[in-house]
Amino acid sequence: MFFVGRWTLSLSGWKALFSGFDWRSFYRSKTAVISFAVILALILAGAACSIPNKTVVLQVDGKVSQVKTFCSTVGDLIKAQKVPLKKGDEVTPPLEEKLKENMKIVVNHALNVTLIADGKTSKFMSCRSTVGDVLKERGLNLSGKDIVYPSTDQRLKEGIKIRVVRVSVKEKVEEAPVYPRVLRETDPNLANGLMRVVKAGKNGIEKRIWQITYHDGQEFRRLLISSSVSRSAVDRVVAVGTATQVSRGGMNIHFSRALDVVASAYTYTGRNTSCGTAPGFGTVAVDPSVIPFGSKLYIEGYGYGTALDRGSSIVGNRIDVFMDSYSQAMLWGIRQVRVYIL
Repeated sequence: MFFVGRWTLSLSGWKALFSGFDWRSFYRSKTAVISFAVILALILAGAACSIPNKTVVLQVDGKVSQVKTFCSTVGDLIKAQKVPLKKGDEVTPPLEEKLKENMKIVVNHALNVTLIADGKTSKFMSCRSTVGDVLKERGLNLSGKDIVYPSTDQRLKEGIKIRVVRVSVKEKVEEAPVYPRVLRETDPNLANGLMRVVKAGKNGIEKRIWQITYHDGQEFRRLLISSSVSRSAVDRVVAVGTATQVSRGGMNIHFSRALDVVASAYTYTGRNTSCGTAPGFGTVAVDPSVIPFGSKLYIEGYGYGTALDRGSSIVGNRIDVFMDSYSQAMLWGIRQVRVYIL
């Protein structure tokens, strides 16, 4: 029995094929003899190659298949199976290795990888199967707390970006102030709106132990492990005024509240007040968020006035009192006064 490509001929078939052939004339022709030898060699080679004598296992990028082959080398098998190869791809065993029964051939295609780790970004090609394999290939050792995106068991794919976050945990001891309580007590001899410090408080000290987690050297999270007071705070005591009447110049002045301010003076500038009236003695510029426009006032050292104006520099506990002349304004200067809002 002979195999020729996909055809099988028995011995009797071969005889029938060449029966009636003029062999004597054929042998007398030198060219014919050579041609016959070449044809016979091709037939025998084709017959030999047509005999499937090996079964191998082919794994391409993790995908496994069993292949029956007539090929003699690993390289021939790769070509026959139309597996593309480029520079950087890995084939095990080597391409020139002779095929053997049940041999396993592994092909890993090189993929583009971006790795971000330890403050550096590197781009390269790798034939490894998983993220973890790539890290081992690059010599990157991981601690138990380090984080890898994506996970180390993730299979590689083209253009994958791998990030390694170095995680460290440290303890830190800090001292923090413990602010005192403010205790208030009423004082009928102090004007309403004013306060007086009876006893100055003192901050305490609290010892705190923090567990701080760092990601790539930057603080990511902190957890308070323990705290203890090493020095207690001393309460602050203030007196709060409740009086709504004060005697000035033999007169009793009734008021709603009082406040201490810094008072400057100004004179006529040719412009009306913010309320649209012409300024005169008794006109007072205020911060309306502190003293509302229209409020009636009694100002120590100045007398009665009305909040009708404002100024760009009059902010907070600041007022500007009107004087009839520049010299009077200069004489007033800047002073600390108490204002009673009537």
